[in-house]
Amino acid sequence: MDASGGGHDRPDGAPGRPRPPARPAAAHRGPLAARVRAAAARARDAGERARAAGPPPGPARPGFWRSPLRGPWLTGLFGLVLLAGVAVLFVTGLLSYAAYNPDLAPRNDQTPDKGLLGFYLFTWPTSPAWLYRLTQGVHTVLGVTLVPVLLAKLWSVIPKLFEWPPVRSAAHALDRLSLLLLVGGAGFTFVTGILNIQLDYVFPGSFYTLHFYGAWVFMAAFAVHVAFRLPRAVRAVRAGRGFQPAPDSAEAAGLVSPRPAPPTISRRGAVAMVGAGSLALLAVTAGQSIGGWWRRTALLAPHGREPGSGPNGFQINKTAASSGIRPSDIGSAWRLTVRGGGRQEVLTRAMLLAMPQREAALPIACVEGWSTPDQQWAGVRLTDLAALVGLGTDTPPVLVESVQRGGSFSSVVLAANQARDDRSLLAMRVNGADLSPDHGYPARVIVPAAPGVHNTKWVTRLTFGEPA
Repeated sequence: MDASGGGHDRPDGAPGRPRPPARPAAAHRGPLAARVRAAAARARDAGERARAAGPPPGPARPGFWRSPLRGPWLTGLFGLVLLAGVAVLFVTGLLSYAAYNPDLAPRNDQTPDKGLLGFYLFTWPTSPAWLYRLTQGVHTVLGVTLVPVLLAKLWSVIPKLFEWPPVRSAAHALDRLSLLLLVGGAGFTFVTGILNIQLDYVFPGSFYTLHFYGAWVFMAAFAVHVAFRLPRAVRAVRAGRGFQPAPDSAEAAGLVSPRPAPPTISRRGAVAMVGAGSLALLAVTAGQSIGGWWRRTALLAPHGREPGSGPNGFQINKTAASSGIRPSDIGSAWRLTVRGGGRQEVLTRAMLLAMPQREAALPIACVEGWSTPDQQWAGVRLTDLAALVGLGTDTPPVLVESVQRGGSFSSVVLAANQARDDRSLLAMRVNGADLSPDHGYPARVIVPAAPGVHNTKWVTRLTFGEPA
């Protein structure tokens, strides 16, 4: 080497050319790429060390799970059933969201920071009148019915949750994370939905918000899972239940026990048992959506919410007492204020009864999945009330406000097509009798195909066409 240190000798002793200073191999790709590769290398090294050391005693060892039923066929079959069922749940869930007309006004959808997830679908129609009763009934009943299939699917893949080493590479870490989101999202979404059906709000915060975000997390993880696992599931089901690959083969996917215990039930029997569980849940749940006599069969539905017999003896969620309604709020001093077009009218109940009375046979259907048969409602059309302030010929959207103190949905905005429907009433009577306080006396809104919470009770103000 010369005295300057700027050059190097060749092996033959001749002076060599100066070489440029060494650069890190990844410098041209940026420090982020280098850090990612370094993290991936560390993960691989850790995975190799864990694999070499072998799994610890317990569920991480292949021989721990000994059921002879587990295998690609059973997992694939349950997975395909869930694929069809969850797809229907997702579509009916979106329809339920659309039924609230969330783009119409913040009052209709108070989900914070929903961003792109709160995309506008379409204005919810009013025909057929039983539309929401059908879509939300399918959503809730199917959700309960799929619980045994979901649990069976989780049971069939539980060895995968304990596979060793836990992380083998960066790609494997991402796969494990998606699996965690899938299992956690499914559990959260199904549990909050079932608690809502039972009107058991033990979780903190709003069910509407929690279920909304939980469902999107679950569906995103579910879509990724389907994209990677669907071909394998289809191949396994086509191979038939008699096909059981070798435990260490790629087809086994870590599901087949290397040391299976003697079988106590066949795979066909296991599928039949899960199917029987789903049918049993269907039988004790569907009645709350069908209504009428069938409600007696809905053993899992909340009971004690039918206020006696007679014209007002049908399902309710919120009583007058639970909503803070005082006798003075709905007594002789009650008034209905109708606003719009720069005009205002104040009406007593007697004045409303003196107006032309219309009738409509409409059900009530709620987000919890329950519904009533058609009830015969009588009252004043919303279009006739809009006409009092000069807006009857082209009725605009209307803000409906209740005397209810606090709680959710004490006010709502109805779309123009809902306000214009001839069956949309400010009802004062039902089934030939005055409304009971629990059903909204002295007046409530009833709108075809609308969610139950949009059929506002104890109405005190209607504002047509003005910003809500």
